[in-house]
Amino acid sequence: MTEFTMESAQANMRRGYLWGAPGVLVSGSVWLVAGVVALMVSAQAAVLTLLVGGALIFPLSMLLSKLLGLPQGHASGNPLGVLAGEGTVWLIAGCAIAYGMSVLRIQWFFPTMLLVIGGRYLTFQTLYGLRVYWVLGALLGAAGFALAVVLAQPAVGAFAGATIELVFAAVLFVKAKRSVEV
Repeated sequence: MTEFTMESAQANMRRGYLWGAPGVLVSGSVWLVAGVVALMVSAQAAVLTLLVGGALIFPLSMLLSKLLGLPQGHASGNPLGVLAGEGTVWLIAGCAIAYGMSVLRIQWFFPTMLLVIGGRYLTFQTLYGLRVYWVLGALLGAAGFALAVVLAQPAVGAFAGATIELVFAAVLFVKAKRSVEV
């Protein structure tokens, strides 16, 4: 059985998930599609798009990693794998809260999701040992709060999430490529 230190567990997570870049890219893409659906179909359809697409982020990011020839996941026994799973439980609860908010006022769904996802990304600093996730989480949270206050239209919230995540995905891919761990 392999003994992990915090540093070795984080390094293993960075290697196994390419610093989280594929997941952030897929997530940003889901936000983008939801924004387009909000403009072309309806806000309610965009809500469903983000919820269903969000459920597919992990499998699609693993598929993307495989297509890119990247490592697949973390080592067995890595204690940070448990934290990732626990974060998913909060994420599901947050999605239920966001859906409830959409029933009250459709303009609150995307800001609530920005806050939920932003909060989840804060834990990624511990998972990967990368402070960039604190910045990503804080920006998503700030955007969610600001958009809720002004009752922004759903497409604006979706495109805000897409823009922030896609920019950070690019940053993470560049940083991961420069890393000697990959």
